[in-house]
Amino acid sequence: MTPTPTAAAAARFLAQASMGANRAEIAKVQSLGYAGWIDAQLAAPRSGTRWDWLVAKGYNALTNRNSENGFDACAWRKLISAPDTLRQRVTLALSEICVVAIDGLVGAGWRAFSAAAYLDLLEDYAFGNYRALLGAISTSAPMGQYLTFRGNAKQNPTTGALPDENYARELMQLFSIGLIQLNLDGTPKLNNGVPRETYGLSDITGLARVFTGWDFDMAGLDANTPDFLRRPMAQVAKRHETGASTFLGSTVPAGLSGADALKAALDIIYAHPNVAPFISRQLIQKLVTSNPSPAYVARVAAVFNSDSRGVKGNLAAVVRALLLDPEARADSLNVPGAGKLREPMLRFIGWARAYNASSASDAWAIGNTSDAASRLGQSPLRSPSVFNFYRPGYVPPNSAVSKAGLVAPEFQLTNETSVVGYVNTMQRAISKGIGDVLPDYSSLLPLAANGQALVDEINLVLAAGQLSSASVGLIRGAIDTMSAKTDAALHNRIFAALTLVMAAPEYLVQL
Repeated sequence: MTPTPTAAAAARFLAQASMGANRAEIAKVQSLGYAGWIDAQLAAPRSGTRWDWLVAKGYNALTNRNSENGFDACAWRKLISAPDTLRQRVTLALSEICVVAIDGLVGAGWRAFSAAAYLDLLEDYAFGNYRALLGAISTSAPMGQYLTFRGNAKQNPTTGALPDENYARELMQLFSIGLIQLNLDGTPKLNNGVPRETYGLSDITGLARVFTGWDFDMAGLDANTPDFLRRPMAQVAKRHETGASTFLGSTVPAGLSGADALKAALDIIYAHPNVAPFISRQLIQKLVTSNPSPAYVARVAAVFNSDSRGVKGNLAAVVRALLLDPEARADSLNVPGAGKLREPMLRFIGWARAYNASSASDAWAIGNTSDAASRLGQSPLRSPSVFNFYRPGYVPPNSAVSKAGLVAPEFQLTNETSVVGYVNTMQRAISKGIGDVLPDYSSLLPLAANGQALVDEINLVLAAGQLSSASVGLIRGAIDTMSAKTDAALHNRIFAALTLVMAAPEYLVQL
């Protein structure tokens, strides 16, 4: 019989599997067990779409056509309040692998709706099949805008124009197989000690021919509403390249329709042995640890290649496997290189979820938090490039991480400016809320007069009890110097304790 998880173990699990722990969610994990909690989340209904919220709030009025109004609100709202918290975590992870960024959604207006449509699409497939996801993003209007293949035309011998290669390149490099051939465990395949490349320029050129003829589906619509951005793109046959397209050692035969050529091309890519280890390792990095062992990657990649029914790419099975893997559930102190730096967004959302932050007006006026000097330095679907906010193989230069032969992806976001900006942002949010989003500290008020009890509770819920006794002692000592005689004074103790815990190294690095 599997033992009941301790509260600290449940909180640690939720740091990997959810948008943030709170006492209610910790109790669910303890009651259901890890597998039971995952199964309940996989079965939970979706919590409505960002698109429908934008429409309900009137953001589809023509006056918003050339603005981003409403997007940040609809994105933060789901991340902070949606009950299907595992689905939101996987959706966020997928948005950092198959990247679209709102600033690149140009040429059609309605950027808020295009960005919302893309996040909704990722959420549709968060527990679905990865091959189906590749098909959906390859015909999605937002991806067509962002990676510039919407309106892509076949080669014109008269003018010398060639198909846009942008999407073909990033589909292979970032969304499916990567640059280097991999073993099942994610380690590179070598020829005489040198990694073997997965593709070359000719492969990009060949694949780009497939992504011709796709454009917005405007049938029965006009650009005065955003509805066309929710539809898959349609084929314009006269623009599609009907000749054969060769890449990755295979050929999409001549004479196929645009849709059939796309299906054949994606099947070729999906059959590549890199897909399972390349995507599995990144999902592990996003949820559990920056440096999974090759054995961990191999176990999850094996599930990616074949679930219990022999199906490849079942993301629900992959997520379940990577969260229940012995390396994920083991005592992190016994796993070399364990843990990951919490992304700034996840720190903020974790605080908001822990203390039931809500928007009474349903406006969710948090805004764009990308500025590293004055805000979080990260904001949903606002990556500075298709390479995400950080690279999965990033190594801080001249660091202990580098000397140990490890990677630390999220540290690419970290510098003197972002560290100060984060602490200042959280200090303001903790004490005053952010925008119209306010926390509820009713669970902490009864503990506020007792510094030890207050810090222990925050340490448990936010940091899974991982703060060292030395850090707890320092924070408790600071809190004990503060007055506890009035309600305002008790709140000040809460504000200080939360800020100090969220600035502690043992909180920032999730083990």
